[in-house]
Amino acid sequence: MSRVQLALRVPDLEGSIEFYSKLFGVEPAKRRPGYANFAIAEPPLKLVLLEGESGEPTRMDHLGVEVEDTAQVAAATERLQEAGLATFEEKDTTCCYALQDKVWVQGPGNEPWEVYVVKADAGTLTEEAGSTCCATGDTGKETVSG
Repeated sequence: MSRVQLALRVPDLEGSIEFYSKLFGVEPAKRRPGYANFAIAEPPLKLVLLEGESGEPTRMDHLGVEVEDTAQVAAATERLQEAGLATFEEKDTTCCYALQDKVWVQGPGNEPWEVYVVKADAGTLTEEAGSTCCATGDTGKETVSG
């Protein structure tokens, strides 16, 4: 089952967890320092909350599509490149406390989208300094056009 991901950077993580638990009627599937995610069955949604700056408004961090396996990430990469979109691939990357394979594209308003698969749980938010994990705007990485 694929589902859309919405990642929000929130100024009050605990208050946001409480609100979204009530809104969707589920508790977080994963909680770590500065991070929580909800695996919502109806509507099918992966809601990611990232701790932001206190006093700042909640803002979109990035969007995504979670898929079931690495083959689906590869198929999405090929399809996006054939459609002429610039892509950036990450394999075996640690992001959002999970080992993932993913491909990134930028929407027309510079909104970052990822198609990704979670391969395993991880103990850290990200393992690399300067990682594109949970970064907004331009990834700062070179892209490959199809």
